[in-house]
Amino acid sequence: MKVISPFTVSVVIPTYRPGEEFEKLIERLMQQSLLPDEILIVNTDREQFAFPEEKLPGRSRVIHIAPEEFDHGGTRAMAVEKTSGDIIVFMTQDAVPADRKMLEYLTECFEDPLVGAAYARQIPKKGCSALELYTRKYNYGLESYVRSAEDIPVYGIRTFFCSDVCAAWRRSAYEDAGGFETRTLFNEDMILAGHLLQKNWKIAYCSMARVIHSHNYTGIQQLRRNFDLGVSQAQHEDVFGNVRSEGEGIRLVRKTAAWLILHGRIHLLPELIWQSGCKFAGYRLGKAYRKIPAPVIRRLTSNRAWWKKNGAQGTEEEKTVKE
Repeated sequence: MKVISPFTVSVVIPTYRPGEEFEKLIERLMQQSLLPDEILIVNTDREQFAFPEEKLPGRSRVIHIAPEEFDHGGTRAMAVEKTSGDIIVFMTQDAVPADRKMLEYLTECFEDPLVGAAYARQIPKKGCSALELYTRKYNYGLESYVRSAEDIPVYGIRTFFCSDVCAAWRRSAYEDAGGFETRTLFNEDMILAGHLLQKNWKIAYCSMARVIHSHNYTGIQQLRRNFDLGVSQAQHEDVFGNVRSEGEGIRLVRKTAAWLILHGRIHLLPELIWQSGCKFAGYRLGKAYRKIPAPVIRRLTSNRAWWKKNGAQGTEEEKTVKE
């Protein structure tokens, strides 16, 4: 049964060489109990958009941008300007709705007039590693909740945890908080969530809205992702300056180790130590990126193109990172 929402809903999906998961994502979006009013696909690299546009539903549009134009925040900010929905749902090309009620459940969160953003639960794919499986369980639990700035003393950085793998933003709240930063290496979702809290909006986690999404990253991939994470936090002291991330990371390591022991997977403890060490090293290096030479930054980041465009200090004025 199709439902009618008091909100109009736009779905935005940035893509880069989309594959089978993207096709499944589009198929399941059009099977939702609450259909999106429009789907905007922002594709990076026109030459590699192998998905036949004739397979896309009538309510969808595709915008092509060059790879060097992509920016985690800027590209999404541009997309918002090209949509009209009261609610803008951002998804990644490999996040597949787990059932037909994902959009319905996510949109219901906005019946609370103070909720400015809501994000979905991510459940692991088949073949997900044990470490990633527990990380998903830890970050995306069974219990839904709504948090405000008043919760920061209790939950710290998790108060404004949010993920654009599948996250919905109320347009009026988005505009009130200033929207996505237009030059962002990483973490655009939590930066905006932090700004929402500063404007007295709330962030909702909806465990009933589920998408299938996980990655089996190597230690080096974790290092690079966490380097970019550390950079983003260092560049946005207004959001992250008064909260610490390290304690949350240590808590996750301890709980993962206990879970591995409990489930007879002690042999995975060395891998946990290695991956955790890579995450911590990447994060600390990212926080100190202003002291790191440009050639080293190129080796540490997962997005060299961004640094080439924005410079060694991540600014348009200091374009000193060159190939």
